[in-house]
Amino acid sequence: MLPPQSDCRDICKVLVCLTHSRLLPKGLQLHAYVIKLGFEALPLVCHHLINFYSKTNLPHSSHKLFDSFPHKSATTWSSVISAFAQNDLPHLALRFFRRMLRHGLLPDDHTLPTATKSCAALSSLPTANSLHALALKSANHFDVFVGSSLVDMYAKCGEINNARKVFDEMPHKNVVSWSGLIYGYSQLGLDEEALNLFKCALQQDYDIRVNDFTLSSVLRVCSASTLFELGKQVHGLCFKTSFDSSCFVASSLISLYSKCGVVEGGYKVFEEVKVRNLGMWNAMLIACAQHAHTGKTFELFEEMGSVGVKPNFITFLCLLYACSHAGLVERGKHYFGLMKEHGIEPGSQHYATMVDLLGRAGKLDEAFRVIEGMPMEPTESVWGALLTGCRLHGNTEWASFVADRIFEMGAVSSGINVLLSNAYAAAGRWEEAARARKMLRDQGIKKETGLSWVEEGNRVHTFAAGDRSHGKTKEIYEKLEELGEKIAKAGYVADTSFVLKEVDGDEKSQTIRYHSERLAIAFGLITFPQERPIRVMKNLRVCGDCHTAIKFISKCTGRVIIVRDNNRFHRFEEGKCTCGDYW
Repeated sequence: MLPPQSDCRDICKVLVCLTHSRLLPKGLQLHAYVIKLGFEALPLVCHHLINFYSKTNLPHSSHKLFDSFPHKSATTWSSVISAFAQNDLPHLALRFFRRMLRHGLLPDDHTLPTATKSCAALSSLPTANSLHALALKSANHFDVFVGSSLVDMYAKCGEINNARKVFDEMPHKNVVSWSGLIYGYSQLGLDEEALNLFKCALQQDYDIRVNDFTLSSVLRVCSASTLFELGKQVHGLCFKTSFDSSCFVASSLISLYSKCGVVEGGYKVFEEVKVRNLGMWNAMLIACAQHAHTGKTFELFEEMGSVGVKPNFITFLCLLYACSHAGLVERGKHYFGLMKEHGIEPGSQHYATMVDLLGRAGKLDEAFRVIEGMPMEPTESVWGALLTGCRLHGNTEWASFVADRIFEMGAVSSGINVLLSNAYAAAGRWEEAARARKMLRDQGIKKETGLSWVEEGNRVHTFAAGDRSHGKTKEIYEKLEELGEKIAKAGYVADTSFVLKEVDGDEKSQTIRYHSERLAIAFGLITFPQERPIRVMKNLRVCGDCHTAIKFISKCTGRVIIVRDNNRFHRFEEGKCTCGDYW
């Protein structure tokens, strides 16, 4: 306890120390001592007390102290607004910001960024425009911190053009302004713009110091676009700047390696970070699940519990996904039941994954009972999971029933019609298949074109089925013919039931032979050395015949071929696939 002769400055110094250490009991004792001395009405002491309660997660105590203070200065207003913003109460932060303006006080270069942060959290565009106008009126927009906060605010409100305009008008930029705009582009899927801006930041702004937020945003772009070579360069920059040990960055690195088909790299990143947060555990769990490392997924979950990390709803999505793609029905039911023991109510995504698990296992009646028992209205994705099961097991009656439920919801999706059409086609019901495709055309909806792509250096080579636009078309098709002969001798016979159009046998064989993934693999075979795995990305599900053909290709060529479709990763080696032919 401080001696009686302590003055205001000494008390403030102690309050700062207690705030940094988050020592609530000692802080409460000091507050009582401040009241006894009559120092509570001093503006500087009041400011530090409000900040103390804010940092110890007691924003309403900050609020109470603020209301009791008779002479509120701009600093006092700023303190209470920050208290609400720092404790995820953006509505209250903006409410008090407006009250401050009504009292005739203009925001400074600290209060305005706090208000823009709260606005970004609410994605309120009208408020964003008002705050920008206020910055222009007060000339604060020339301040690098205010300008950066405006960029971040507009980016998080989805107004990327306004964010870019503010960014371009800033006389000076810092890491926050660069990061905010890069993040905005990445969140809107404007990957090329995000990468170009990142390169510009490194090349033109020699004073910029990237942070974990910048690096994580760029890694997200590399993951989404499966730009592995560029991602490795960014990883090098993470290592150079020591951000590779940040959980935020490490999670993005795990996702990068996983989505680019190099899950071993994700394991390495995971093992090198000794203090892991929940985000890292979840990133590693989904990587294992997507790469059919099912046993490892369950091991990590157990390890996670043993070190005291509590699972969240994403954790259980990872576990259910792993069970679904391994056909582990009983284990999936166990994890679904375990959620409530952890105080987590299953959401629609969990129900969709459970329906997918049961549907893939052919338990369509049970999957339907799960839907009937949902405490909320089933979403399109829940019904879509059941429709997938119907297609896989050739149950066209169920497929038609489920599709009707989806159409009743007013859903307009090419995926649903394609699933229904494929279910009919697989059963040889060509008229119904044609009718489902016609429904798409009548609604003006285009079916997503199947594409496969391979990265070579900093170039991405993209192929569609029957594509002859590539510069190496002649070599690619010659390689395909050579492969066709080799795998036929090894026992491969084309399964033309996967051709979902009513054409004659010869045309079916020709159609299936030139699917996009086969073109991409042929390109990889003529381009990459024997020891390098061929990594192919595909936007749609790989068909059953191509899956069989690729197993034969891996055996005949002695190559490792990794294919990522829209469901999972398939690693083909020595004639086998890690999915165990269950996908």
